[in-house]
Amino acid sequence: MGKSIFMTNQGKLDYKDVNGAIVVTKEKVKFIVVFIYATLVLLSSFVFNNSHEIISGMNKILQAPSILVTDYMAIGNIGSALFNSGLLMLISVFIVWKNKVEMNGPIMASIFTIGGFALFGKNLYNIWSIILGVYLYSIIQKESFSKYIVVAFFGTALGPMISQITFGLGFSLVQGMIIGNVVGIITGFILPPLASHFSQFHKGFNLYNLGFTAGVVGTVFMAIFRSFDLQSQGVLIVLEGYNLILGIYLATLFTSMIILGFIFNNKSFKGYKNILQSSGRAVADYVKIGGFGSTLINMGLLGLLTSAYIIMVKGELNGPTIGGVFTVVGFGAFGKHIKNILPILLGVYIATLLQIWDANSTGALLAALFGTTLAPIAGEYGWKNGMVAGFVHMAMVMNVGYLHGGMNLYNNGFSGGLVAATLVPIIDAFRK
Repeated sequence: MGKSIFMTNQGKLDYKDVNGAIVVTKEKVKFIVVFIYATLVLLSSFVFNNSHEIISGMNKILQAPSILVTDYMAIGNIGSALFNSGLLMLISVFIVWKNKVEMNGPIMASIFTIGGFALFGKNLYNIWSIILGVYLYSIIQKESFSKYIVVAFFGTALGPMISQITFGLGFSLVQGMIIGNVVGIITGFILPPLASHFSQFHKGFNLYNLGFTAGVVGTVFMAIFRSFDLQSQGVLIVLEGYNLILGIYLATLFTSMIILGFIFNNKSFKGYKNILQSSGRAVADYVKIGGFGSTLINMGLLGLLTSAYIIMVKGELNGPTIGGVFTVVGFGAFGKHIKNILPILLGVYIATLLQIWDANSTGALLAALFGTTLAPIAGEYGWKNGMVAGFVHMAMVMNVGYLHGGMNLYNNGFSGGLVAATLVPIIDAFRK
């Protein structure tokens, strides 16, 4: 992601198509729609738990070390996890609005990604120091914070590092909070220049550029921690047994997106062909390319497809897997569509048939969902190469988590950067 994608222009229409192929939506309407979905996620928490249970669950979430894989639906309860998710999405929408940033594809992707990972790693405590660090960087550079909001939002991938230092490394509470948040500020401060630089490493074929950047930063900090004998071991705490109710919840949510997008699109699919013809290689802003209505349709379809994948392989719907679905849905505005993610899903699934991991295990499900970060490879080079990318990613992602000690939530983005940087030059060479 280069800096150019962070430059915004509040108040203008998202796209002017001289041929009339794209239905244009006003900026205010886009904000209202995203705000409504964030509010729906928050309010839906009360369908699953009462206010007392949600408060109790939120307290547990805030004090959890939160390293991979910590399911907030299991740590607290379903309601508190959804409340945390909706709350962080609303805060994100407010920050975007306050800074007069356009509701474009990258912004929508970042908001829904925050909402997804707020189900298993991000919370009201561990995101702020990273955002503050990015803000301080913008001040030092004498530039508007609006240019770096996407970096700030995606940079919260390292939120578990703050929680782990505070609650999981044996410091007193005061010591842990001070050290954790100082590390968070430093992390946020160095992310913008690193993200800009590392985008050249994978040439835009890894959509989770900040995931790769966060993986490198997390690896450096984890090496420093280990040099002081401060260890961070991955965990696996997940919820099971709620597929029916959560499946109905997700189906309702994503179907509403398709219907709403169809209505915004003048009851048509105008512009959606533009999205399907895009390779998805960054920067692919689908709000610009296909229009807001078509983007909502794409997001809803991706949500239904990825939810169905989890059910079809007999996996569990819980915080981490729903977080993966939310992230794919968010990137339905920024690089992913049903044509370029299917080869990745198939590649990962084939890998589970031949490798040592079961398709319905948590790790394999997350590899399939988040492995769609490599969708641009399928979009640019065809479905066969996309399947190869998914196959290789499955093996890679299971071996890189140790490097950052589970403190980078975007572990698949880290792996995806390595896979893209390795495969793309090889594919190019053989094509020539």
